[in-house]
Amino acid sequence: MSFLNDLLGGGQGNAAGAGSLVSLAGDLIQKAGGVQGLVSMLQQQGLGQAVQSWVGTGANQAVSGSQLGQALQSGGMGSLLESAASKLGVDQSQLLGQLSQVLPHAVDHLTPDGQVPAQGQGGGLDLGALEGLAGKLLGGLGS
Repeated sequence: MSFLNDLLGGGQGNAAGAGSLVSLAGDLIQKAGGVQGLVSMLQQQGLGQAVQSWVGTGANQAVSGSQLGQALQSGGMGSLLESAASKLGVDQSQLLGQLSQVLPHAVDHLTPDGQVPAQGQGGGLDLGALEGLAGKLLGGLGS
């Protein structure tokens, strides 16, 4: 899990806050038009049931990196993914595999009451809202 730790910022010893993967999740949410925009886009791309589980208060349904990649590419996020993979020095499929583990937690974290915030009511993303997520995810990677 050292790759995931590095992407989350755990192997870098910096206090940059959310870490690379959580920051990427935040970038995707912002570019999609907030949580509402991302949820809507992923639903339109065939991930509706999984995305609803991320928003809801129950367990998050898993998606594969390839499913997520296909949905994000079709939703116009391809250039953001290419740029992030290049910046992190990993191939896109490896990045998507890790992002498919983090993005559900990010959406879940931003919808604690099981409701997608309406546009203009938290629909825009305050990256501070994701700050605690990297530590929370790193804490769950002990094994």
